Amino acid sequence: MSVAYVMSDCWTMTRRELAHWARQPIVMVVGLAFPVMMLLMFGYLVGGGREIEGTYVDYLVPGMLTLTMVFGLEGTMTAVTQDLNKGVIDRFRSMPMADGAVLVGRSVADMLQSATGLVVMVGVGYAIGWRAHGGFGAFLGSMGLLLLLRFAMLWIGIYLAMVAGRPELVMAVQILVWPIGFLSNAFASPGSMPGWLGTVVEWNPMSATATAVRDLFGNPGGEPGHVMAAVVWPLLLLAVFFPLAVRKFRRLSV
Repeated sequence: MSVAYVMSDCWTMTRRELAHWARQPIVMVVGLAFPVMMLLMFGYLVGGGREIEGTYVDYLVPGMLTLTMVFGLEGTMTAVTQDLNKGVIDRFRSMPMADGAVLVGRSVADMLQSATGLVVMVGVGYAIGWRAHGGFGAFLGSMGLLLLLRFAMLWIGIYLAMVAGRPELVMAVQILVWPIGFLSNAFASPGSMPGWLGTVVEWNPMSATATAVRDLFGNPGGEPGHVMAAVVWPLLLLAVFFPLAVRKFRRLSV
């Protein structure tokens, strides 16, 4: 099977997912609005920023950008489980198409939505006073690190969706994402936490990305040398969960 044939199949599946957006735009709107509401809530209602040098919004926005890459996987997970239960994936697998094109198409659509979400969040951040001071190249590098984290989390979600098997179980699995998101330095510095908790937070892969992004943005809480960790952690997660997802998909009954 040629590369062009595989790419064509993957793009066909991506267009299928994009067509769902056109038919159900409210789902897209809600997905974009939720992180914006969280940013405004923590920025104006909850935020305190203990042990944060500089303005809290400059610390918060990079953390919220990172958190956005971790949250919102339930849409992809639900779509995968619905396709499984409706027999859609079985029908696709019976056709002469590239193996795994369904999952790749789903992942590409999710990444497009995630990139759109980043643009919206950056715009809201600028509207409430946040600024990136690291230059255009550093800004693009930050976006790349954020999307790399999202790509890794996406394949974790795809694998867990196939393990769960049913849409009603997605919510139970999605709950596991919340501790990962909040046990991080998205909202507060680890130095303001109890020692053991600060250690846990610092070892969270999401904290590595948030710290690296803050450094590239030139915002408070950034520390040089975390870019490598922000690259290695997602690649390690991909090395584990991408093969698991592919193997699980291949073992689905036709």
